Amino acid sequence: MELKNTFFLILLLSTTILQSSSANPKRPEPDRFIVSSCQTTRYPSLCVHTLSAYSTMIRHNNDQDLAQTALTISLARARTPSFKRREYLAIKDCIEVLGNSVDRLGQSVKELGRAGHAVASEDFMWKMSNVQTWVSAALTDETTCLDGFSGQAMEGKLKRLIRLKVVHVAQVTSNALALVNHFAEKRTVKIP
Repeated sequence: MELKNTFFLILLLSTTILQSSSANPKRPEPDRFIVSSCQTTRYPSLCVHTLSAYSTMIRHNNDQDLAQTALTISLARARTPSFKRREYLAIKDCIEVLGNSVDRLGQSVKELGRAGHAVASEDFMWKMSNVQTWVSAALTDETTCLDGFSGQAMEGKLKRLIRLKVVHVAQVTSNALALVNHFAEKRTVKIP
């Protein structure tokens, strides 16, 4: 628990330092948009930190671009946790479950792109329902991954390292789901 708190403290400090070092009285529009949008997520500091690096790819006040970018980041993070052979053998079931998560996030990225082009309300809602279901399932996969190895005899340091990697992916995915939901709500109001 102490390591997790330390991780979040370091993340918070690095985000604060990053924001203050680049702070300028007139913040670019995408950054303000990212900051305000990230307030709807469960992990707003992490959301701002991860999305700020991609602010040039997000059109001003475009919720679909924001959700698409968040999903793409989540997909990339789900693909990239690298484990040494010893770590891999200890959690190979967890890694297989993460593979399912990667598949679902990949489907979600594509479907969200198609949803943005939907003209009819029913078509949009169907596509968004698919995205929300798949991202929720990916988040469940990530949680299941953690549950699956928690009871096994494993070195404490190794267990904490793996937990940190998977928790980070789950938090980024949770933020992506919140931004997808926000986009769906705003867009549904606009479609007749």
